[in-house]
This record gives sequence, structure tokens and C-alpha cells, in this order.
Amino acid sequence: MHELSIAMSIAELVLGEAEKAKAVKVKEIEIEIGDWSGVDHEALLFSLTAVLKSEAVLKDTIANVIRRKPIMHCNSCRTDFTPPNMYTIKCENCGADTIELKQGKELSLLSLIIED
Repeated sequence: MHELSIAMSIAELVLGEAEKAKAVKVKEIEIEIGDWSGVDHEALLFSLTAVLKSEAVLKDTIANVIRRKPIMHCNSCRTDFTPPNMYTIKCENCGADTIELKQGKELSLLSLIIED
């Protein structure tokens, strides 16, 4: 389960930022996860909750997750669309195969709210 190692990395990053800011407590973190990132959202939240509780400065931290649906962009007709599955290789508007994934593979720590 790689979600546990991701949760540990997120906690380490948050701890580092909290130390830089001389924070007493981290109240909230905001994480962005794309639906096609390969990360199980529920497993990550479960792991993150457990990992955060192990650090005093993080034990009451609320983790907010923003899910990003996949969006494809067609370079031929310049249309953005939500693909029906990961195996979409043609634009649903014009049928061209010049598409690229614009959104949906994110895994980012967007922000944290601290108490100093």
C-alpha cells in the first residue's frame, strides 16, 4: 500500500513547513489528488489520519482533499473534455488523436493553516 508512504511524505513536508514557520499547531492541510494519479483517495486519507496523529504538532490537523477529475485537451479542435475512461485516445468532439491529459494526475499539498 503506497498510500502509507505518501501519507508519511506529506506529514514530513507539513512538519518541515511548520518548523520553518515556528508553528505550535497545524490546524488544516489541503491536498489535491487527481482521479488518475494512481492514489486511492480513501486509503490515503486513512493513512494520513493515522500518521498525523503520531506527531504532537499535527495530531488535530484536518486534512481536506480536493479531487480533480481528468480533463483531456484536443490540440486539433482545442476542445477540453472529460474522458469516459483512461484508455481514451481520440477527441470526443472531432475524433482527432492529438489529445493530451490536462488535469487528473495531480498529487499536491496545496496549503496549510498553522497556529503560531
